[in-house]
Amino acid sequence: MTPGIKVAVSAGIAHQIHQYSHDPKAESYGAEAAEKLGLPPQRVFKTLVLALDTGELVVAVVPVSGMVIFKALAWAAGAKKAAMAEAGAVSRSTGYVLGGVSPLGQKKALRTFIDESAQGFDSIFVSAGRRGLEIELAAADLAALCRGSFAAIAQD
Repeated sequence: MTPGIKVAVSAGIAHQIHQYSHDPKAESYGAEAAEKLGLPPQRVFKTLVLALDTGELVVAVVPVSGMVIFKALAWAAGAKKAAMAEAGAVSRSTGYVLGGVSPLGQKKALRTFIDESAQGFDSIFVSAGRRGLEIELAAADLAALCRGSFAAIAQD
């Protein structure tokens, strides 16, 4: 059981775990998850860690079908600029490997921003903390568990 799953279990949040055989040659972990689970990519969300110009690391949870809008994320976080965080910094701060970063159960809880499109689904899928493992839960529950906020931070 990953730290992300433990958070959901401990909180008593309704969720389901979905596992698939991860292909190490996959170009996009999120797209692979959507394809192998037979889901629309708008319903599967990737967890990205970004560095703000203030030096703070933050999490953006956006659909795998889209891309994070750096300026919108920076604005939502009260900064001027945002960029993808360095891979080593991501692993050190979250405790997860790239492709398996979950917004839940991070070693150091980072401020989290979830694209507002997540609210349009009964449930969404995010990494459960390991490549090939997704957790399905309500977007509101995800926000509650990671103290996240919703914002328009992604584009198709």
